[in-house]
Amino acid sequence: MIEIKGISKQFGKTKVLEKLNCNIKDHCIYGLVGANGSGKSTLLRLINGIFKQDCGKIIVDGNETFDNENIKQQMVFVPDDLFFYQGYTLKDMASFYEAMYDNFDKNYLFQLSKSLKLKDNVKINTFSKGMKRQCALILALATRAKYMFFDETFDGLDPVIRNFFKKQLAKQMDEDNSTIIMTSHNLRELEDICDNLGLLYKGGILFESDINSIKTSMHKVQISLKDEKFNIDTFTNIGIEVLSFKKIGSVASIIINDKNNDAEHKLNKLKPIILDFLPLTLEEVFIYEMEALGYEFNEVL
Repeated sequence: MIEIKGISKQFGKTKVLEKLNCNIKDHCIYGLVGANGSGKSTLLRLINGIFKQDCGKIIVDGNETFDNENIKQQMVFVPDDLFFYQGYTLKDMASFYEAMYDNFDKNYLFQLSKSLKLKDNVKINTFSKGMKRQCALILALATRAKYMFFDETFDGLDPVIRNFFKKQLAKQMDEDNSTIIMTSHNLRELEDICDNLGLLYKGGILFESDINSIKTSMHKVQISLKDEKFNIDTFTNIGIEVLSFKKIGSVASIIINDKNNDAEHKLNKLKPIILDFLPLTLEEVFIYEMEALGYEFNEVL
């Protein structure tokens, strides 16, 4: 388990993170989203012990991470700005990683490279941006590390390759009980793979939740009643938590928070002419969550 307790980090006069708290449970895929410059990369570097926080504690499996070789053996980090030694091939990088990670799985690495049609004897610096990202990702996966960190995970990858890596990450989590932490400024990129999401804003976690919980409790509802004069009070008066209400003619579109899973029963008591429950995208969920917290979604992401 990763425990982050009141950490702050400042570079010169610029405050990047301030009194940030966050817990990341084991055996999950945790997505960290936020606008560019919100501190996502800095947070990952702090957890991995590359930077040292100005104050607060970062504890992984009961141990602080900075300058701790035993914990770092269990962690691998793929930054947004990739680095490979000049003139190294994938085989060369495999030998380098093998020297650092006791559980490095060369067979798995070359199995993945074959699936991706990456030539392991060609200098990586001759590869395209997307191919370099693929090399970095499969090297990280082959470490079999307990904790894996990916910054802007799918940057430069086409949709087919993104889907390939999403499947591999899910498989890794399941087979090795890995914990995977990935960042993005794009909610849609993480929607179909993450178990939990944290929204980083102005140096702190503004909103954090289990994805299944927020997506199953919030609904978009289209409804029409015999009495066309109905309004938002019609629903709040029967105990419906309405986050958004829009009415065109005799049909209303409302966003509701159905924490007790009894909204459909309550709405049916109104004997609606039309009643449809529609799925919400994760982006829509966050928009209404941000509004409830008093923020504009566009200023956060």
